[in-house]
Amino acid sequence: MFAKPGSRWRSVTCTTEVVVVKAVAGEVDLQCGGQPMVAHDAMSDVVGRPAAGADSGTLMGKRYVNADETIELLCTKPGDGALSIGGALLVPKGAKPLPSSD
Repeated sequence: MFAKPGSRWRSVTCTTEVVVVKAVAGEVDLQCGGQPMVAHDAMSDVVGRPAAGADSGTLMGKRYVNADETIELLCTKPGDGALSIGGALLVPKGAKPLPSSD
């Protein structure tokens, strides 16, 4: 799939929905719960449950990134599945530290 910034995706294994904030050019294997995500407007029902190891869930309002932060997703609806790209789990993005006010 081509996940360009601004595109919306949803899981087929849980209620997770995301918006792509930052992406690389080309195709990515965006998954949730161990299954490929589908376009937000695609006619597809939730089938099955998240796979073992891909069931840590997502939190609404959190940004998820890969190890080198080339992909960034914003969770707009939480669910039971974990986000991944090509089998590598995405992690919540940490807050940037504020400058010291000494």
